Amino acid sequence: MVIILSQVDCVTVKIKEGECDVCISVVQRFIDSLSEDVKASPSAIEEQFKEFCKTLKGKEERFCWYIGGLETSATYILQTLAKPISWSMPAIKCCEKLKEKDSQICDLKYDKQIDLVKADFKKLKVKDLKKILSDWGEDNACRGCAEKADYIRVVKELMVKYAPEAAKAREEL
Repeated sequence: MVIILSQVDCVTVKIKEGECDVCISVVQRFIDSLSEDVKASPSAIEEQFKEFCKTLKGKEERFCWYIGGLETSATYILQTLAKPISWSMPAIKCCEKLKEKDSQICDLKYDKQIDLVKADFKKLKVKDLKKILSDWGEDNACRGCAEKADYIRVVKELMVKYAPEAAKAREEL
């Protein structure tokens, strides 16, 4: 009698350096925010993640949307995150599992940060000036702005509050 064994290939997706930065960052911060009793229960992890996602913006909010952490999410693969976290799996491994389910999760990349000390505001686009204000949570600070000079003025005024070290360094130049 001949026994034929079939070998099942397990596809594991490795994350390369610089890939999945948004996923790894969000998952690591989320894991760090959990108490030990919550880490033991996948359903509690899912509920906590939904609450955690309410505070996120930009690419991080998009990550939550991809895996089902928002009410408006089209898909729901949150259990793929919750179970590994309950097993004390590191963030990078959790992201590898998420990437197996949905590869676009690792396509999310953080926008390049603008160096406020060296940036020539006159050369920046209005879109970049708006992003600076948005990152500071001051989306409404420039409601009546009609020209680029208005945005530059508001960014410089608010820089003292949100980036004091950059404001001080700019004064010294």
